[in-house]
Amino acid sequence: MTARRVLVIDDEVEFGKFVGNVARGLGLEVELTHHASQFMAAVPRFRPHVIVMDMVMPEVDGIELIRWLTQERYRARVVAVTGYNPDYAKMAALMARAEGLLEVTTLSKPIPLVRLREALLPAMDGD
Repeated sequence: MTARRVLVIDDEVEFGKFVGNVARGLGLEVELTHHASQFMAAVPRFRPHVIVMDMVMPEVDGIELIRWLTQERYRARVVAVTGYNPDYAKMAALMARAEGLLEVTTLSKPIPLVRLREALLPAMDGD
Protein backbone atom coordinates (compact mmCIF):
# COMPACT_ATOMS: atom_id res chain seq x y z
CA MET A 1 0.00 0.00 0.00
CA THR A 2 1.31 3.43 -0.94
CA ALA A 3 1.70 5.94 1.87
CA ARG A 4 -0.86 8.71 1.90
CA ARG A 5 0.76 12.09 1.30
CA VAL A 6 0.21 15.54 2.81
CA LEU A 7 1.79 18.67 1.33
CA VAL A 8 1.98 21.72 3.56
CA ILE A 9 2.56 25.29 2.44
CA ASP A 10 2.89 27.93 5.13
CA ASP A 11 5.33 30.82 5.45
CA GLU A 12 5.33 30.23 9.23
CA VAL A 13 7.97 27.48 9.54
CA GLU A 14 6.93 26.43 13.05
CA PHE A 15 3.29 26.02 12.08
CA GLY A 16 4.33 23.92 9.10
CA LYS A 17 6.39 21.70 11.39
CA PHE A 18 3.42 21.35 13.75
CA VAL A 19 1.16 20.19 10.91
CA GLY A 20 3.89 17.84 9.66
CA ASN A 21 4.36 16.28 13.09
CA VAL A 22 0.62 15.71 13.51
CA ALA A 23 0.38 14.16 10.02
CA ARG A 24 3.37 11.89 10.61
CA GLY A 25 1.81 10.82 13.90
CA LEU A 26 -1.16 9.61 11.83
CA GLY A 27 1.18 7.61 9.61
CA LEU A 28 1.12 10.03 6.67
CA GLU A 29 4.05 10.98 4.45
CA VAL A 30 4.70 14.73 4.63
CA GLU A 31 6.46 17.38 2.60
CA LEU A 32 6.77 20.95 3.90
CA THR A 33 7.06 24.00 1.66
CA HIS A 34 7.28 27.67 2.60
CA HIS A 35 7.19 29.44 -0.78
CA ALA A 36 4.91 29.24 -3.80
CA SER A 37 7.71 28.10 -6.12
CA GLN A 38 8.54 25.17 -3.81
CA PHE A 39 4.87 24.28 -3.58
CA MET A 40 4.30 24.40 -7.34
CA ALA A 41 7.31 22.15 -7.93
CA ALA A 42 6.24 19.71 -5.21
CA VAL A 43 2.63 19.17 -6.33
CA PRO A 44 3.29 17.16 -9.52
CA ARG A 45 6.29 15.35 -8.04
CA PHE A 46 4.90 14.50 -4.59
CA ARG A 47 1.26 14.04 -5.70
CA PRO A 48 -0.35 14.82 -2.33
CA HIS A 49 -3.71 13.47 -1.27
CA VAL A 50 -4.25 16.47 1.03
CA ILE A 51 -2.81 19.98 0.83
CA VAL A 52 -2.70 22.10 4.00
CA MET A 53 -2.43 25.68 2.78
CA ASP A 54 -2.02 28.97 4.60
CA MET A 55 -4.22 31.55 2.96
CA VAL A 56 -2.22 34.67 3.82
CA MET A 57 1.42 34.56 2.73
CA PRO A 58 3.82 37.10 1.21
CA GLU A 59 4.18 37.22 -2.57
CA VAL A 60 1.52 34.60 -3.49
CA ASP A 61 -1.54 33.96 -1.36
CA GLY A 62 -3.67 30.86 -0.96
CA ILE A 63 -6.35 32.05 -3.36
CA GLU A 64 -3.78 32.36 -6.13
CA LEU A 65 -2.46 28.87 -5.34
CA ILE A 66 -5.96 27.40 -5.33
CA ARG A 67 -6.57 29.05 -8.69
CA TRP A 68 -3.32 27.47 -9.97
CA LEU A 69 -4.41 24.03 -8.65
CA THR A 70 -7.72 24.28 -10.47
CA GLN A 71 -6.04 25.42 -13.71
CA GLU A 72 -3.74 22.41 -13.47
CA ARG A 73 -6.81 20.25 -12.80
CA TYR A 74 -5.33 18.92 -9.61
CA ARG A 75 -7.92 17.33 -7.33
CA ALA A 76 -6.28 16.95 -3.90
CA ARG A 77 -8.33 17.83 -0.86
CA VAL A 78 -7.39 21.27 0.42
CA VAL A 79 -7.32 22.39 4.03
CA ALA A 80 -7.39 26.20 3.89
CA VAL A 81 -5.89 27.71 7.06
CA THR A 82 -5.86 31.31 8.18
CA GLY A 83 -4.84 33.24 11.27
CA TYR A 84 -6.78 36.24 10.01
CA ASN A 85 -10.43 36.70 9.15
CA PRO A 86 -11.96 33.20 8.71
CA ASP A 87 -14.17 34.58 5.92
CA TYR A 88 -11.05 34.76 3.73
CA ALA A 89 -10.59 30.97 3.91
CA LYS A 90 -14.32 30.43 3.40
CA MET A 91 -14.25 32.62 0.29
CA ALA A 92 -11.32 30.58 -1.03
CA ALA A 93 -13.24 27.37 -0.33
CA LEU A 94 -16.26 28.61 -2.29
CA MET A 95 -14.05 29.62 -5.20
CA ALA A 96 -12.23 26.28 -5.17
CA ARG A 97 -15.48 24.31 -5.20
CA ALA A 98 -16.80 26.44 -8.06
CA GLU A 99 -13.58 25.74 -9.98
CA GLY A 100 -13.84 21.97 -9.48
CA LEU A 101 -11.69 21.04 -6.50
CA LEU A 102 -13.32 18.10 -4.79
CA GLU A 103 -13.22 19.18 -1.18
CA VAL A 104 -12.03 22.14 0.85
CA THR A 105 -11.96 22.31 4.65
CA THR A 106 -11.39 25.65 6.40
CA LEU A 107 -9.60 26.02 9.73
CA SER A 108 -8.62 29.09 11.76
CA LYS A 109 -5.36 29.45 13.68
CA PRO A 110 -4.76 28.52 16.38
CA ILE A 111 -6.06 25.11 15.34
CA PRO A 112 -7.07 22.68 18.08
CA LEU A 113 -5.17 19.41 17.67
CA VAL A 114 -8.37 17.39 17.35
CA ARG A 115 -9.63 19.58 14.45
CA LEU A 116 -6.34 19.25 12.60
CA ARG A 117 -6.40 15.47 12.98
CA GLU A 118 -9.98 15.38 11.71
CA ALA A 119 -9.00 17.44 8.67
CA LEU A 120 -6.06 15.12 7.90
CA LEU A 121 -7.84 11.80 8.45
CA PRO A 122 -9.44 11.65 4.99
CA ALA A 123 -5.86 11.45 3.64
CA MET A 124 -5.81 7.97 5.11
CA ASP A 125 -8.78 6.82 2.99
CA GLY A 126 -8.37 5.26 -0.44
CA ASP A 127 -8.13 7.27 -3.67
